[in-house]
Amino acid sequence: MSVLVERLGAGRIEAALSLDGSFLVDSRLSLHARDGIIGYEVVALAPYRKRYGDEAGDDDLRDYLAAADRIAFVAIERDEVVGRVLVSTNWNGHALIDDIAVDAGHRRSGAGAALLGRAIAWARECGHPGVMLETQDRNVAACRFYERHGFILGGFDRCHYAHDAAVRDEIALFWYLDLAAPDVAGD
Repeated sequence: MSVLVERLGAGRIEAALSLDGSFLVDSRLSLHARDGIIGYEVVALAPYRKRYGDEAGDDDLRDYLAAADRIAFVAIERDEVVGRVLVSTNWNGHALIDDIAVDAGHRRSGAGAALLGRAIAWARECGHPGVMLETQDRNVAACRFYERHGFILGGFDRCHYAHDAAVRDEIALFWYLDLAAPDVAGD
């Protein structure tokens, strides 16, 4: 099945917000740093289902429609929205993936790769030196996905979620893609 990625339009906002972004957590990354390089091992956990809160609302998505420093794309399969990516210009000049989600029923269809590829292309079009994003140590599938697409783990923050009881044990992970590197996805 072919995945089409298009810029989000007002007519697709509701569909872009109704995605099932839940995922199975059955492991986490156990981090270590050596000589300035962050590495990890995957550690098994008792399985549970995780769903992020509504990070993107109707007004949030509308902000991406006409702004020069941000953009939203949706993945379409058979005229159905199956994923979204929200990208903005971060304070450090990198493109920041604010949100990327593929509906649970459409994972492994190529939609995530297509969305990520389009976000990277937008970053290049805007002249950004790199792309960055944040996820958590409990989202192992996403971490492996970003790594497969050339991202490196550039940093982590154990205190990022300290005041949110639901996720206070999670570690924020910051992934980076250097667009000047010769073997970057999208070249």
